[in-house]
This record gives sequence, C-alpha cells and structure tokens, in this order.
Amino acid sequence: MSRLRRFAVLAAAAVLPALGLTLAGTTQASAAPNFQVPFKCGVTVTAATFSGHSPANSVDFQKSGITGMPVLASAGGTVTRVANEGSTSYGRWVEIDHGGGWRTRYAHLSTQSVSVGQAVGLGKQIGTAGATGGVTGPHLHFEQRLNGVAQKAVLHGVAVPYYGHTNFTSKNACGGNPHEATEVCGSGFSVVDSQGLANGAGTAYLLYNASTKANCATTLKAVSLGTASPVSAFLEVQGSARVTDSGSFTYYAGPVKKTAASTCVKWGGSVGTNAYESPFEHCG
Repeated sequence: MSRLRRFAVLAAAAVLPALGLTLAGTTQASAAPNFQVPFKCGVTVTAATFSGHSPANSVDFQKSGITGMPVLASAGGTVTRVANEGSTSYGRWVEIDHGGGWRTRYAHLSTQSVSVGQAVGLGKQIGTAGATGGVTGPHLHFEQRLNGVAQKAVLHGVAVPYYGHTNFTSKNACGGNPHEATEVCGSGFSVVDSQGLANGAGTAYLLYNASTKANCATTLKAVSLGTASPVSAFLEVQGSARVTDSGSFTYYAGPVKKTAASTCVKWGGSVGTNAYESPFEHCG
C-alpha cells in the first residue's frame, strides 16, 4: 500500500467512527503490497529458495545471462538504502520502503541507478543484476521484509514455494492495473457484478463471500496507474447508512465490506469524474 493510500485510509478511519460507521480494511495498514517479479514484463526467471539462506526466506533469482539485466522495483515506494559492501555480503544493493512496515532489498547488483530519498513507481529500473559481494555466481538476491524481518515471498499474488526452484514470468509494468478485485477484498470473495466506468477510467466491482454473507465493493483504476488520483468505492445495505472509501489512491479504492444476507445492496464507485451507482439489487 502506498504512503498516500495508507494516509487516506487512516484519515477515513478517524472520521467514520464519529458518524457511527466503520470502514472495512482499516486494519490492513500492514497488508503487503502486490509485489511483482523484479524484472521486465515477460521475463521468466527461476526463484530459488533453500534452507540455510541468509536471511531466511530470501529468494535468489537465477537465469542464464542475468548479468546486466534491468532490475525493477517490485512495488512503488521510496528508496532508503543505496549501498556498496564491496566484495562481501550484499555487494551493491538497494532497499525500498513501501509503507506499512514493508521493504524490499535487491542485492549483488552490478549497477545502481537510484538514490536515497527517491520516489520510485512499480516497474522503475533501480539497477542491473550482477555478482557483486560474497557470491559464487551472478543472480539477484531479493527480500520482502516486514518490520525488519524477511518474510516468505509472494509474487503477483502467488506464494513462492519453499524450498525449491520455481519459474516465474514477470508481470511487472506490463500495463494495466496490477491488482484484482478478489485480491483487494480478500480470501473467500467472488465477483458477482461489475460495471465499467465511462471513458475507460476503471471498473467498479461488487463481490460476495458466501461463507460470511459479507458484500465487498472496490473500484480499480485503469488510468493514472501508480499515481495518486481521485477514486472511490461505496456500499449501501438497504435500510443502513452508506459506507464510502474515497481519496487520492494509486490503484484502487476499497475494500468496503458490509454483511447483508437476504438484503438488497446498492454499490458503485468512481474514478475522477466518471462514476457508477447501482440500484438496490442482489437481494438474495
């Protein structure tokens, strides 16, 4: 989650209780960004994980001819480290802060092309792969860290297997919104309705979790991706107050969740001035 998006969610969380409303998703300040493979769109690399890797849960990306290949930011954020350990440890490496306690590290680079304090978007080139530091061969050492501890990596929503060698094809900067409605709403939710917004600005979605009887609304942008711009999503259970998530977000608004078994709901959202509002429907 970008800093701008997190700030908007926290601000909404502070206002809504005063109105007697709650915003689903305000507990997700530490939710992981939708991390992507840190190589150009369409490039297939092998994600190698093994017991005894330091730190634990690191990933070594391997590929024939990897030296000199562009290394891209796995998610948007701010560069916090651009270091050179020489012939030991990480060698040349870069760290990016993604907010919510999440950071990524990219090590053994042959070159670095960013500076500390620089804001980088998803897919921004930060350097090239190499074999600097304490390595026996060229590869990209990669970490997804939460509050200073390396986590088991997830790439475009797919958990990297531990332990083994698994091929991943990059979707990084392939164009289009890297998020999906089911990812935004979470496990157990399925899309039951959607509406494209005028001028191709994005899509509003309604999802439902049959186990919990919860509805979820989210709006995914299709324009100004990676740049904070106005977007909203709302959900209204018939007979109850409407709940809205709106602000300047980089990829989507929501999730907005309300339980509504056997009750009609109204849903929709907007991207910029392009908006959609449904009638009360999906009453079953």
